[in-house]
Amino acid sequence: MHRIEPQTGAAFTLARGQSLRVVDLEGEQVADLVAFSRAEPWERLSSGRSIDYAGRIYLTTGDLLYSNRSRPMFRIIADDVGRHDFLLTPCSPETFQIIYKTTEAHPSCLANLVDHLAPFGIAIDMIPTTFNIFMNVEIDAAGKLSILPARSKAGDAVTLRAEMDLIVGLTACSAEMSNNYKFKPIGYEIF
Repeated sequence: MHRIEPQTGAAFTLARGQSLRVVDLEGEQVADLVAFSRAEPWERLSSGRSIDYAGRIYLTTGDLLYSNRSRPMFRIIADDVGRHDFLLTPCSPETFQIIYKTTEAHPSCLANLVDHLAPFGIAIDMIPTTFNIFMNVEIDAAGKLSILPARSKAGDAVTLRAEMDLIVGLTACSAEMSNNYKFKPIGYEIF
């Protein structure tokens, strides 16, 4: 199993038919996932298309994650938690300035994705909203979002099967609220 250290990331390729298993090694840790078509990287993961076609915001076992061109990229084939976020963007330096009110340098999922995806020709403006694995976002009747501790426990996992050849970025999220104010590693394996 590969290990992504706290507040860092990784990028790799998946062939159609391969599966990616993302594991919360210690519990309450979010992993931001993004994907691009290897054939045409401007085709990328789309939260809007995926949510539209599923008819709900909480995607789980059996659901497809679609590209911006309405083609399946992943199918969720196993899910121990059943709660992931597909609304919020990867945390960025601006996230920490605007939401956390800090001017100090802070690791971010966006910066980690940019760094790790650069060798594949993926630039910052190509990175869409991420599928935030294990992130627990609840919405009240007025539409207000609450970021709560992830429901995942140590060893919980989600498995996604690639429906096309992909370039994948994955992080161990750097945002305090998403991870119950502790940073832990994320594991992943490809099979």
